[in-house]
Amino acid sequence: MKARLRRSAALLAGSLVPLVLLAGRPASAAPPDPLADAFTRAAATYEVPRDLLVTLGYAETHLDGHRGEPSASGGYGMMHLVSNPTVHSLEQAAQLTGQPVSALKTDDAANIAGGAAVLRAHADALGLDAAAREDAGKWYPAVARYGNASSPQVARLYADTVYELLASGVRATTPNGTVTVRPQVVRPDLGAYAKAPDLDRTFAAAAVDYPSAHWAPAHSTNYAVSNRPSDDAIDRIVIHVAQGSYAGTISWFQTGPRANPTSAHYVVRSSDGDVTQTVREKDRAFHAGSYNRRSIGIEHEGFVDNASWFTDAMYRSSAALTRAIADRYGIPKDRAHIVGHVEVPEADHTDPGPNWNWTRYMQFVTGDTGGGNPHTPQSVCGSGYNVIDSAALGSAGTVYLLYNNSNGYNCVTTIKSSSIGTPSATSAYLEVQGSTRVPDSGNFAYYAGPIRASGAGKCVKWGGTAGSAGYDSPFEHCG
Repeated sequence: MKARLRRSAALLAGSLVPLVLLAGRPASAAPPDPLADAFTRAAATYEVPRDLLVTLGYAETHLDGHRGEPSASGGYGMMHLVSNPTVHSLEQAAQLTGQPVSALKTDDAANIAGGAAVLRAHADALGLDAAAREDAGKWYPAVARYGNASSPQVARLYADTVYELLASGVRATTPNGTVTVRPQVVRPDLGAYAKAPDLDRTFAAAAVDYPSAHWAPAHSTNYAVSNRPSDDAIDRIVIHVAQGSYAGTISWFQTGPRANPTSAHYVVRSSDGDVTQTVREKDRAFHAGSYNRRSIGIEHEGFVDNASWFTDAMYRSSAALTRAIADRYGIPKDRAHIVGHVEVPEADHTDPGPNWNWTRYMQFVTGDTGGGNPHTPQSVCGSGYNVIDSAALGSAGTVYLLYNNSNGYNCVTTIKSSSIGTPSATSAYLEVQGSTRVPDSGNFAYYAGPIRASGAGKCVKWGGTAGSAGYDSPFEHCG
C-alpha cells in the first residue's frame, strides 16, 4: 500500500526518474527503438533481468555514452565499462563477448552487451543458479560487485542506488531511443553486504565537518594531512562535476596509490542531494592544483555535458553545504570566492560546464531566492525517502510524510515557506500505531524534524505546525 502511494506521489512531484505511461498502440505500429532492443537482446543473451540492467546503466551514466570519452575513473559507454590500473571490466567484457575494445567503447549495443556479460559473470561467481537469476532481488551482490567499489560500504551504497531507482522507475530518452522501466517492488537480498555499514543511514558526527554528511575517507595517498586554517587560510570553495557516479566517485577517491592522486572534501548526489565527506576540511584534498592549499572542493555526481544530473535537490543541498563552509571560514558568498574548477588558474578542466546554473546556485547559497526555502523534504529526510502525502500550513509552510521503501521507515518534516532563515515556532510529529508519538518542536529557521520511525505494515498519524497553522492526520497509510 505504502509503496503504491509513494510511487503515485513521486509522479505528482515530478521526481528525477518519473514513469511516463504512453498511449498504447499495436506492436506492429511501434517505431523501431534500437536502444530498447539492445537492452532486451543483451538481457536475453546473458539471462540478466532486463529492467535491472537498464537501471544499472541509468545509475552509472543516465544512459549517455559520452561519444566514447572516458569518465574520470576510466569508464566507457552507457554501462561504464572500466579500464584503469586496478579495474579491467572493459577488457573482461571484450573477452566475454568477443567484441573488440574499440567497439565496446563507442557502440551502444556492444557496450550494453558487455555490461550484461560482466554482470552475469559476477552472478556466476556468486553461484546464482537459473532459479535465482529469475529474481531481481537475488542479483544485489552481483550489482554491488559491478560497481568495482573499493570498500564494502561503498559497494552497498552503489547497489542501494540501483535498487532505489528500480523501485522508482526510469525513463531515459537518448538520441538512439527511449527506454522505460516501470516502478516495481523488489526485495533485495543483500547477502554479505548486510553486514557492511550503510552510508545512507549511518552518520559519523565526530568524523565529519558538516553534520549532514556521511563519512567515507579517501585513501591516504589522495590528500595531504594539514592543519588548516592555521597553516593555510581557506578562502575559496571550488565546484566540480565528477564525470562519474556518486558511489563511483567516492570509490575512486578511496583507490590508491596511483599515478595521479585525486580527491575532494565532499561529494554530492544528483537524485536527492545526499552528501558524503571524504577528506577533512583541515586537510588538503587534491582537486584544484594551485588552489588546493586555500580551498574546499565539492564534487557533484554527473557529467558536464548532460544537464539531467543537475537536479533541484542537488543544487539546494550543495548550496546549503557551501553556505555552511563559507560561514565557518568567513568566505564571502560571491562568485569571486565560490568558483568552478575551470576558473582555477592554469586549470585544464572545464567543470562544472555550461549546464551548471550558476545564477540559481548562487541564489540558493545567498538565500536570495525570492523567499524560497533551500531545503526539500527529501534532503531533510535523506536518501531513499519519497513524499507520499503532504498538508499545507496556510502560507507558513508544509508538513510532509515520506516513506522509504527499502527499509520500511516513515519520515515527517515541516518545511517553512515564510520567515525563512529566521527562527520561528515550527513543529512536526510522527506516531506509528502501537507506539508513542515522537514530536519535534521549537523555534526553527528552516524546518522541523526529521522524525523517522519504522512503519512497515502499520498505520501512522502525522502532522505539524508552522506559526498558528497546524495539521493532524488520522491513522492512515496502513500496510
